[in-house]
Amino acid sequence: MAAMQNDRKNSKCLEGKHAVVFGAGGSIGAAVAKEFAAEGAEVFVSGRSKSNVDEVAMQIEAAGGRAHAAVIDALNDGAVNEYLDAVVKQTGKIDIVLDAAGPVAKEYGNGKIATDLPVDEFMLPLMTMVKSRFITARAAAQHMVKQRSGVIIFVTGSPARAHVPGATAIGAAFGAIENLTENLAFEVSPLGVRVVCVRTLANIDSRSIQDTMEFLAGQLHITKDQAVAQIAQSNFLKVPATVRDTANAAVLIASDRARMLTGTVVNASAGAALD
Repeated sequence: MAAMQNDRKNSKCLEGKHAVVFGAGGSIGAAVAKEFAAEGAEVFVSGRSKSNVDEVAMQIEAAGGRAHAAVIDALNDGAVNEYLDAVVKQTGKIDIVLDAAGPVAKEYGNGKIATDLPVDEFMLPLMTMVKSRFITARAAAQHMVKQRSGVIIFVTGSPARAHVPGATAIGAAFGAIENLTENLAFEVSPLGVRVVCVRTLANIDSRSIQDTMEFLAGQLHITKDQAVAQIAQSNFLKVPATVRDTANAAVLIASDRARMLTGTVVNASAGAALD
């Protein structure tokens, strides 16, 4: 019994899996890629900045993992399809796809209330994040349906449910992504492909939240640390979330331990955004 318990502790839940992470040069994408690799997956990291994705790949390999970096714009449908075709040709299959690409928070007016939000800023997350999620998920699903296995993971945040002011643009995009989760799963899960979304709380060490906290601190005439503390008070646990928390949730969803999860949103917002 003790030997079996030790084997389970030492086992890696993504061993033998091939994972693709788009937007891996950003804080959340990088954290997810590193955790996937730490759990045994061979990880293909991509993004628009060569230096960023190269750095993530080097960090993974330095920790004993396997990683391959590529410069891919997740908004380029042709490039995404060619990239996934190449990954499948190299590995034989794709087991996990997660897209964390997106603009910086100030570009979509995070922190601005709706009456002060320009139309272009409101539309930006819809034209970038929602568009790229569809492009990468569709391309992945086309391969996964053929192999009758795989999991597509989306990541949203607590603004998917209205609970804080100033999140109109990103909240609309998150709502669309969560709806995409259900509709895509309805179509591809009967063919063996899981589609799951993790709704996280504001990750205080992510670039987008750091930028938002700076903006809010200026608006409210408080310090950045005080703005971050207010976020922690918005959830049941009264503790701030980090990119590592999001990455750990993604690992669980990607693993076979979550094989019955599909077409659903895993609410990891610590009660900040209830359904």
